[in-house]
Amino acid sequence: MKTSMMSAPVLALALAGCGNQPETAADGGAAETVAVAQQGAAASLKHGKGAGTVTAIDATKGSVTLDHGAIADLNWPAMEMGFAAKPDQLAGLEVGDKVDFEIDWDGKTGSVTSIRKAQ
Repeated sequence: MKTSMMSAPVLALALAGCGNQPETAADGGAAETVAVAQQGAAASLKHGKGAGTVTAIDATKGSVTLDHGAIADLNWPAMEMGFAAKPDQLAGLEVGDKVDFEIDWDGKTGSVTSIRKAQ
């Protein structure tokens, strides 16, 4: 079975037709490959909103563990899970707090984009 690979110029032309023009480089196409990989990574990032209870905080590691309800945007059932969080997002939170939060999920890890005590 013979397999053919699309060359960088052909790939650039194909992407130009759909409005996604990769960077050009003197290195024979490496920039095009990087641009395509970055587009795929950005496309796989998902955003979700949820509500839950803080069960652990590790400000040193920059993480918070939440026992949260179902997150419809991510098609997740209720569970307890840890997420990356910035120190300013953790300020004022304590174990046991009820929170509303938003996360970005890349398919492997979640990062808090917003978290606040529930009203």
